[in-house]
Amino acid sequence: MRAFGESLGCVWVVACGYLAALGMLIQPAEAGCTDRANPKCCTGRNNECFEFTRRKAVCFCDTYCQKTGDCCADYQAVCQISVQNASAGELRAECCKAIDCVVGSWGPWSECSSLCGGGSKERTRQVTVPPRNGGTPCPDLKQRRGCFGHSPVCNAAEEVAKILPDSYKRNFQDPWRRPHMLMKEVKPSYCVHFRVKQASTACRLGLWSSTLLRERSVCIECQGEAMGNRSRCEGDGLEATRTFWTAASVPGCQGSWVRESSREQCTCPQHSLIFV
Repeated sequence: MRAFGESLGCVWVVACGYLAALGMLIQPAEAGCTDRANPKCCTGRNNECFEFTRRKAVCFCDTYCQKTGDCCADYQAVCQISVQNASAGELRAECCKAIDCVVGSWGPWSECSSLCGGGSKERTRQVTVPPRNGGTPCPDLKQRRGCFGHSPVCNAAEEVAKILPDSYKRNFQDPWRRPHMLMKEVKPSYCVHFRVKQASTACRLGLWSSTLLRERSVCIECQGEAMGNRSRCEGDGLEATRTFWTAASVPGCQGSWVRESSREQCTCPQHSLIFV
């Protein structure tokens, strides 16, 4: 009986020692993606797809964590799927990894936006692979730099128009003209519409020039006699370009305007202006 008691005691001691050793070997598992409710893993960048580690630190189970380096310890085992052994559904999950943006090379520079003077030109490039699932966003697709336009038509932009009221019209019939002058070809008039951008204070001194107010639209007629040997009047401007004018009969009256449109074989309404 004693011997049996001693044998039973030894068995108890051995069993307790084995359980103690087994308890030392089995440590609580590190918390991570495994402990998340479904879905355990998320595609792209999802700040809600996280879990706390056993040390109460935050770790993530989305594909973007591979870039930021804050994946949970078991992310590779739980969320990464081997393509060779993946099912169709698993392959779809594999395809949802973060994909960075890829762009092509720069295209050529455009023409200068201004025919005359300071302007800008730009060039672009295209996206070849758009970013997906939280991948790196695309860089700038457009570049712009300054330029200076020097088109051959810039000479017209430098001309200063001399103007008078239409009461000074030159296409009157002169009874003293020689017969050979009467046979001279008469050039048709054309109209140019400007929007006044600036007028000096001296313009207020003249009755007709006082109507040249800022942002007012005016019609200037180019008569054949004012063209001389050319096919246009001096200072008739360029579309959408600021040019300058001066009132021929009002000293000091001058300013700038922008040409909005022109019309061939046209006469301006009464009380308009003419080129000199």
